[in-house]
Amino acid sequence: MVNVFITCLAACLLHMLHSAPNSISWCYHKASCSDIVWHIIAEKDRNGTQQSPIDIVTTDVHTNTTLTPFTFTGYNEDATLTEITNTGTTIQVTLDHKKMHVEGGGLPGLFASTQFHFHWGNGSATPGSGHSVNGKRYSMELHIVSKAEHNGSLPNDSILAAFGFFIEASNDTGKPESWKLLMSYLTEIASAGDKTRVSDKLTMDDLLSGVDRTKYYRYLGSLTTPNCDEGVIWTIFKDPIKVSQDLIDLFTTTVYINKNSNSPLMTNTFRGVQPINGRIVRSPIVGTKITGLLMPTSPTTTTAILKLTSTTKTTAILKPTSTTKTTAILKPTSTTKTTAILKPTSTTFSSVSL
Repeated sequence: MVNVFITCLAACLLHMLHSAPNSISWCYHKASCSDIVWHIIAEKDRNGTQQSPIDIVTTDVHTNTTLTPFTFTGYNEDATLTEITNTGTTIQVTLDHKKMHVEGGGLPGLFASTQFHFHWGNGSATPGSGHSVNGKRYSMELHIVSKAEHNGSLPNDSILAAFGFFIEASNDTGKPESWKLLMSYLTEIASAGDKTRVSDKLTMDDLLSGVDRTKYYRYLGSLTTPNCDEGVIWTIFKDPIKVSQDLIDLFTTTVYINKNSNSPLMTNTFRGVQPINGRIVRSPIVGTKITGLLMPTSPTTTTAILKLTSTTKTTAILKPTSTTKTTAILKPTSTTKTTAILKPTSTTFSSVSL
């Protein structure tokens, strides 16, 4: 609960987002308006220290049991993807925010999903995701944008939660079928400003197939495009969506950044990795092996409290030295096999809560 409160407080203090179209002139394709100069263009958070995207270094990730599974409402419903648009900087799909909601996962309340959009490189063989994990980037990245609801409405200054999904190229052709259907609209929105309705037979769950949504990373960051406002609650899912190379390649061969006859194709639509500046990336414990190590030498009282889920396998061996008093309190749920390695160190009282 403490971490949820801190996340909510930080987001409220940092975040002053608006829903009006961005009037700042920015781009991806020219040095004069690309992310190289966004820190100058985006005056509000030009000196921000919590910018996105970031590289997630898994050895630095902190485990946090308050990051529970999400509840996705309306993600399995038809007719919730309403319109697809070429904005000139990305391909964006509008969602029926009255039907689509997300809660849980340590979020401070109920969030309405309003749209999703893409970031990509220059073909399936070229990295195009903004975020990376241990330096590894993917062909594309999908971002679902959700806003905190207040009494059923979405104020302009609502906290934003962004859900990032990596997209990995596969050797299949035209797979999955849901993505083939979505990509079939690209020819209808080839130029900036073009838009069209989306089939009522396509659901968000269809597009997110193969992703275990209980496995994710959490950090506090910003929008990845100007104004680059901070205070965004980021969730990056660990599992990538597998999409065939031919479908990914359609993004870089079909859509253009404006309506001119000589318009460049839309490529490399991502921002570079930003400094983490001491921020902590957290992740829930799901299906992992947990070992708590405390090693004392002389008279010590040690207490280990292990609170585990039903799928967690844990090993506990109590190995105190002479004259050490050790207490292990194990509180697993049903069907949990538990073992702990507690090796206390000198003259300390330690408590481990996993």
